Amino acid sequence: MKEYTYQERSNMDSQKKLRAVMTELPHFTGTFFRGIEPRTSVRTRLGYAYDLRIFFEFMRENNPVFASYAMRDVPMSILDEIKALDIEEYLEYLKLYERDGKTYTNTEKGLSRKLASLKTFYNYFFRKELIFTNPASLINAPKLHEKNIIRLDVDEVARLLDHVESGEKLTKRQQAFHEKTKVRDLALLTLFLGTGIRVSECVGLDLNDVDLDNNGIRIIRKGGNEVVVYFSDEVRDALLSYLEERENITAQPGHENALFLSLQRKRMTVRSIENLVKKYSRTVTTMKNITPHKLRSTYGTSLYRETGDIYLVADVLGHKDVNTTKKHYAALEDNRRRMAAKAVTLREKRNDG
Repeated sequence: MKEYTYQERSNMDSQKKLRAVMTELPHFTGTFFRGIEPRTSVRTRLGYAYDLRIFFEFMRENNPVFASYAMRDVPMSILDEIKALDIEEYLEYLKLYERDGKTYTNTEKGLSRKLASLKTFYNYFFRKELIFTNPASLINAPKLHEKNIIRLDVDEVARLLDHVESGEKLTKRQQAFHEKTKVRDLALLTLFLGTGIRVSECVGLDLNDVDLDNNGIRIIRKGGNEVVVYFSDEVRDALLSYLEERENITAQPGHENALFLSLQRKRMTVRSIENLVKKYSRTVTTMKNITPHKLRSTYGTSLYRETGDIYLVADVLGHKDVNTTKKHYAALEDNRRRMAAKAVTLREKRNDG
């Protein structure tokens, strides 16, 4: 029986979810998903499917043009009946709505993403000349207000790793498990802070992805690209200690190759790592909501301060567009520009006294 990698299993799960959601959407949407398959990941298509489900549910409940159709029977031609004003009303609805007894909200970022899904959907049919109008193209994306990057300061990083080793500041209940997990936890957090990898990339790591001879780990980036990320001797030491411990753990069937195991001897999940980061970060700061992504920002900040090379930071973090990196580290760039103002002396000051 073939043993699937974490990424393969994750893609298969997403494919199953996508097929399930597609059974709730109009039949003609299948044309869209088949059309974009060659250039998108299954997770991207699943995201589109979730967004489209909300859109069509809103239209069926609020637009009389949809009243005579069951969801699956909505025809493609109805897309030409939807006006830009209808889409604006949909975006307003998304800011706060209830569904199945739960309340949902969307920030500017969430609204922008859902509009982007709708624009991609409409663009596909419009370019294929299957519809005559493209109202989604007439809607401007919400203005995104830049937020300050939340990250750990240098002293907070040191105290965080100290607390992982000692268990200080943990609750009594947390300390009961600490002795069993501290070597693993230190390796995890040191890896995050020393490489800036994403939590999904960390979860997917297998034992054979670690190369201690060259201080590198093989990861699968968003989009499926395989790259090697290199780390310092400090990270190597933490990983080596955990790998020695990991050799004596018999993983559950199907999890034998996983690098990081839970106490149940299964591959750790994104949620479990998020909870782990939250647990330890609260021992050093309660003012900052620290997540694995914030540890990624901490690494990116440290790397940029040390090198001043925004292109290197973009490459190591796996940003496809360096402008994404520049946007995140704009405040640091501004500080460097201010330093430049004092770096060049045109004339020595004369002492006329």
